[in-house]
Amino acid sequence: MRSLARFRTDLAAGKNLDLYATFAIALTIGLLGAFDIVETEIVAAATLATLAFVAVGSLGTRRQVAAMEGATRDLGLQLRQFGGVMSADDFLSASTSGLDVDLRGASDIRLVGVSLSRTIRNNVDALEQRLARGAQIKIALIEPGGEAVQEAARRSTIPDAPEIFENRLRPTVDLLRQLAASPHANGRLEVRFLTFVPVFGLTMVDPDEPDGFIHVDIYAHRSAGPEPVLRLNSRRDPRWYHHFRQEFERIWAHGRPASWAGSATSSTPEPR
Repeated sequence: MRSLARFRTDLAAGKNLDLYATFAIALTIGLLGAFDIVETEIVAAATLATLAFVAVGSLGTRRQVAAMEGATRDLGLQLRQFGGVMSADDFLSASTSGLDVDLRGASDIRLVGVSLSRTIRNNVDALEQRLARGAQIKIALIEPGGEAVQEAARRSTIPDAPEIFENRLRPTVDLLRQLAASPHANGRLEVRFLTFVPVFGLTMVDPDEPDGFIHVDIYAHRSAGPEPVLRLNSRRDPRWYHHFRQEFERIWAHGRPASWAGSATSSTPEPR
């Protein structure tokens, strides 16, 4: 019964059809020869044809085995070349400042960064659309006019020009104000200002859902080159996904709410 069930499963999946065909032909030839139903010459010719069929099938199997051996050999060489671990290029890529983030359908969006100037500018239309659809959006960035601006300048390629960070922050804050005041917003926008400079940026889309994802921007020190991004998936990377999910909560807890965004009270002062 178990063999019959396996036979039915293989037929339904299209597996091992050549073996079953060879068995059926061989059995038929054997029965025809045993009961002397056909002439001996016909049985011999059919036997040779069956052997040829088996040989062709064996060639295909050998090619597949050779291909697998070659792939395994190449993978082994790569692992030995990199000391038994995969290359960093397999899980890090260059930052695109949110250009490659798909916000369509997102109901929970969370951003952390220094000025977020390019990220907000690149996604302002998508953020406005998601707010109109009822999305919940949380954004944390450094506080304009505070000590964090000085520290951000010291870490950057312009240590003696903190006003450049101020100039980057102001348009970002203006865009966020416009989003918060949008008459079409059915969702909730919360903005918090940080008195410290985060050491990484976060772009989180539906982080509590099974198909959520987190992009972690690893900030460089005084480098004008592209920054690396670590892309995490909730199913594939549960350990580090949870780690950065919790990191957002810790950063958010130490931020100061903006008075003009959904999470604030009217008594909260404006950024200096």
